[in-house]
Amino acid sequence: MTETSIKESFISKIFTTTKQALKGDESFDYTSGSIKKAVILLAIPMVLEMMMESVFALVDLYFVGHLKHSSFAIQTVGLTESVLTVIYSLAIGMSMAATAVVARRIGEKDPIAAAKAGMQAIIIAFAVNSVLSIFGIIYAKDILILMGSSVESAEHGFQFTQIMIGSSLCIMLLFLINGIFRGAGNAAIAMKSLWIANICNIILCPILINGFGPVPAFGLVGAALATTFGRSIGVLYQVYHLFFGSGILKIKIPYFAPDFTQIKALVKIAAPGILQFVIASCSWIFLAQLVATTGGDHGSAGYQTALRIMMFFILPAWGLSNAAATLVGQNLGAKQIERAEKSVYTTARYNVIFMATIMIITLVFGQYIISFFTNDQQVKTIAIEALQIMSIGFIFYGIGMVLINTFNGAGDTWTPTGINFFGFWLFQIPLAFVLAKHFNMGPTGVFIAIPVAETAITLAGIFFYKRGKWKRVQV
Repeated sequence: MTETSIKESFISKIFTTTKQALKGDESFDYTSGSIKKAVILLAIPMVLEMMMESVFALVDLYFVGHLKHSSFAIQTVGLTESVLTVIYSLAIGMSMAATAVVARRIGEKDPIAAAKAGMQAIIIAFAVNSVLSIFGIIYAKDILILMGSSVESAEHGFQFTQIMIGSSLCIMLLFLINGIFRGAGNAAIAMKSLWIANICNIILCPILINGFGPVPAFGLVGAALATTFGRSIGVLYQVYHLFFGSGILKIKIPYFAPDFTQIKALVKIAAPGILQFVIASCSWIFLAQLVATTGGDHGSAGYQTALRIMMFFILPAWGLSNAAATLVGQNLGAKQIERAEKSVYTTARYNVIFMATIMIITLVFGQYIISFFTNDQQVKTIAIEALQIMSIGFIFYGIGMVLINTFNGAGDTWTPTGINFFGFWLFQIPLAFVLAKHFNMGPTGVFIAIPVAETAITLAGIFFYKRGKWKRVQV
């Protein structure tokens, strides 16, 4: 073959694989064939899915950052998002359990059992969120003040918090149902649901925040309404494909009858999985509160701005690392242990390349990125410092994500839970507190503690990965 024909063949393969990934072809067997292709088929829609999830936060941040009293608005959005990380933890934990069980059943070539397991996870989601929503609606203002918000800022933004926490079922279902589709190997549906949700959010945000024609300007509350409507439409799209889609999962109404044996099995996997993310989330909440008390409203707004931008870059990497969870789950189900290991190494390599690129971008262009989201000079100064310090650990973040998803995809949820407990609560929180308070470094001390702790957590993950307990877990 000539050099030109080789290039054309390579480009053709890339185009075909990308098209297959975006279309969501479930005919591909992830337990055989090229591992690189398997990772790419899963990673492309998963990365785009997580990019869309991060866009939710950035769209809100952009529009509320240009409102009157923008420091109050940014702080409210940021602190609410910090509290929502607990709900995200529940959602991700349940999603992870659903992915692990569904992937294992698909690997065993039992799609009916996979579909039944997915529906039991949805039952659990409804039960949990009915309590959380009521709590959030009643205590929204108290939650903001507890998080370090001034009384004036809490009065300004508590309705935003009420709507966001009150609609937590939409968040849970969006994560959970996407986890079910990912476990089945159809990451494209998960991607498309978030694309639809985000397009709706992007259209509705300026209309509901600033007003348009007969629609009044709701201000900060409009951002919450737009996000909730967008997510709800995304969930409706998921539900349609669960019942009427042409995928490997065939859902029937009788599958919604509670199966307490299956529910118990899911909770057994999800409980430590939820705990590991709650541990991490509570650490982030503590850091947000520490920044708010040592840096004031502007310090808090700057940190929240930087954190949102960092999450915009990290969530796609999390999406890429999700490929490891599906591949590990399905290959362990098919008794292909060596192939599961190779899938982890391949995914980790891709994630390191991605995160190294992002680290360079944020270090070089961080100030320009921040300037796009806020006009407040004090907020801007703190946000630039926070983003550049936190980005130093991006490569280790990337490796750590793949390892966490490897353990969770195998159903070994206790290992990352233990790592998170020691890494976040016994290391990151004390380090941040000592640097911020004892050494009077304020918010800068908190920023430094983040990459230091994440690096330590990744090194611990490598140690436990090599021990190999995850290969022997039964789900």
